[in-house]
Amino acid sequence: MDSTYSFLQHYWWLVVSLLGAFLVFLLFVQGGQSLLFTLGKTDTQQKMLLNSTGRKWEFTFTTLVTFGGAFFASFPLFYSTSFGGAYWVWMLILLCFVLQAVSYEYQNKKGNLLGKKTYQIFLIINGVAGPVLLGTAVATFFNGAEFFVRKDQLTDLAMPAISSWATPWHGLEAAFVIWNLCLGLAVFFLARVLAILYFINNIEEADILSRCRKQLIPNTGLFLLFFLVFLGHVLLKDGFAVDPATAEVYMQPYKYL
Repeated sequence: MDSTYSFLQHYWWLVVSLLGAFLVFLLFVQGGQSLLFTLGKTDTQQKMLLNSTGRKWEFTFTTLVTFGGAFFASFPLFYSTSFGGAYWVWMLILLCFVLQAVSYEYQNKKGNLLGKKTYQIFLIINGVAGPVLLGTAVATFFNGAEFFVRKDQLTDLAMPAISSWATPWHGLEAAFVIWNLCLGLAVFFLARVLAILYFINNIEEADILSRCRKQLIPNTGLFLLFFLVFLGHVLLKDGFAVDPATAEVYMQPYKYL
């Protein structure tokens, strides 16, 4: 039984990790949106950029939902506490993706209420805030979040919830932890690098290609900077470990290293 349980744990972590990798790969859509006004200086160029990524945004949203669904199916206690621990961060992520869907649908509609420029700004909000908040939320898996878990609460008929927030921010405080932001910014600049490479491969327009090549090196450098800082922090921090003999949970130095 123990070997089967261990196998299932490793199997589901592999599935979740693959979905996470696919999600990061597909974030080139968000990276491209954040570069809309940087790479596209005319209406025609901006339309080329949006048309290039507009056919792919559904894949990113679907993979995000599947990523969360895999956690729910495989580790429901982890899902209910860790995702709940960063509640407002995840709500803002979903809001960003809703803004994206609405923007692609309505920005070119005749007589739209808010105007084309407003919907393009919505896309930029999604392109910046989406990856940063997503990286911030995932960083809480390593750095923890401000909530308590009390299984004895299940017997409380008035409030039978095992997890509760330690602050009135309901998880939003995770976005102000420097180490969480490091991973969030790393994901953001990685999304921009992927978008630049995608545009170079997918768009044949001299001005756009020239701007893409100019943006590639600085965005790559910033991605490496923030990612290596976060990685170094994770490898050097203490982590939870379990003594196999006594089942005691304790803090182990350099756990992830």
